[in-house]
Amino acid sequence: MRKKQLLPALLLILALLLSACGAQSAAPAEAPAEPEVEAPAEAPAEAVEEGFAANLPDEDYEAMPYTLYPIPEGGYVGDTMPFVTEDGTLELYYLYDTDHNGQGYHPFYMYSTPNFYDYTDHGMVLSYGMMSEPDPALGTGCVMQDQDGLYHLFYTGHNDTGNGGKGKECVMVATSTDRVNWEKNPEPLLFAPENYDKDNFRDPEVFWVEEDQCYWMLIAAHEESMNGVVAKFTSTDLVNWEFSGPFFAPHAQFILECPDLFCIGDTWYLTYSWDCVTYYAMSNSMYGPFHAPSDNILDGKGTMEGSGFVFYAAKTAEIGDNVYLCGWLGRAGVSGDSGIYQWAGNVMNHQLVQLEDGKLGVKAPESFDNYFVADKPFEAVGRKGQVEINGNSISLSADGESYALADMGTRPVTMTLECDVTIDGSGRVGFAFGGSASDDTYTALCLDTKEKLVRYEGYEIEELRKFDPMAYTRFDFSKQDTHHVKLVCENEIVVLYIDNTKALSSRIFHGTNGAHIGVFADGCGASFSNISVKLPA
Repeated sequence: MRKKQLLPALLLILALLLSACGAQSAAPAEAPAEPEVEAPAEAPAEAVEEGFAANLPDEDYEAMPYTLYPIPEGGYVGDTMPFVTEDGTLELYYLYDTDHNGQGYHPFYMYSTPNFYDYTDHGMVLSYGMMSEPDPALGTGCVMQDQDGLYHLFYTGHNDTGNGGKGKECVMVATSTDRVNWEKNPEPLLFAPENYDKDNFRDPEVFWVEEDQCYWMLIAAHEESMNGVVAKFTSTDLVNWEFSGPFFAPHAQFILECPDLFCIGDTWYLTYSWDCVTYYAMSNSMYGPFHAPSDNILDGKGTMEGSGFVFYAAKTAEIGDNVYLCGWLGRAGVSGDSGIYQWAGNVMNHQLVQLEDGKLGVKAPESFDNYFVADKPFEAVGRKGQVEINGNSISLSADGESYALADMGTRPVTMTLECDVTIDGSGRVGFAFGGSASDDTYTALCLDTKEKLVRYEGYEIEELRKFDPMAYTRFDFSKQDTHHVKLVCENEIVVLYIDNTKALSSRIFHGTNGAHIGVFADGCGASFSNISVKLPA
């Protein structure tokens, strides 16, 4: 749950400075669409020592409604609460946020989808209460079905008046027989136990544990000596709850928001969120102990405290044999391509992968392959530096402070791009956005082997070596020589997946309005092979 807050003046100033460093969004292309031209099987190496060579012609571009990453009209998606129906439909309950929250805010809204690309907007399902009640603001919780078939929506009630000294936050519940009509219990179920922060007690996750023949509730709490913990309560009737103490206490974050427990194979995982990041820990038993891997972040991390919500508040949904991590990508800050993202934005879902060592990885939902089914003919031209194009592969070579770039034409409004990337030496390679007739600059979605990062913050290619990253995820490029990369693009949202291990979700406004997409190598060599671009039917 997020409390209302104002963007600090310092953030505004810094964001404006960042926007001055990055390129601005390209203007819409005015030229008519050109016919597709297939690239020759082999093209000779091209070298351009100064400036840019001639480019592929611009094509028409028109933004589309969000299909993969929905966002409600007039608002934004906050913390999500997944529920999977008997027929495998995902119901995604979420905190509805706006730019004009009043004393009452964050009612629950809901999407449903059978496949992660056809979404139905069901609107509001639960409203906030009055200032005289415990829940004039709603916070995250969960939807579950009890052993008798009744549905329960556990949630956080938040009231800044403090509920007569009991604390600003408490656990509340609504019930339903059909998940359409919900009846609130006006009385709180739980306040924070003794020695726990009364104002930071939120995000209940409730489920039945067969081995214990009781229900568990995991909740985000704060205890001064332990810092943030996941606290555990148990109940046999979902009404009377007994405190069992801390379930997980890493002694690291202030609070561990949106805790979620799940199992893949023989390993148990616990996800939680803070510092604008979704983390995970793992154990051989659901009872613990849980430990956090040294790198336990699956998507991006922002460097601006309180304004780097790349992928946040994620909780899981199990559909068939697959487990999905459902969260949100923050909306852009005052500068579009700065890597600074504010609280709440668009739905963002990843499919979880269990790696050979038991750790978690992520990839694009497999169902996307049923949406992107049309091949886009490949074409590319060398624009700068040493470039060689062979069929649907591109090799680049750049030494020292130089870079090489190949342009593949106007980026479709929505698409996937897959390829294998081999990096020769230590440098920066990746995908470039820009280069249209109206804006010749390119910004860089970068695989940075020098810093062992995947990053995007609106920097032009030559600026990557000058400025620190603003939005990134760590990645070890040394584990293999060639990396499989998949981009999923919809409007300004661009998600990069690498080796079914990490994702970096970004907003790249400089890649919209008719901007081109290309590949680059900065200070090293690189090959991009087996390039495949897919479009919706």
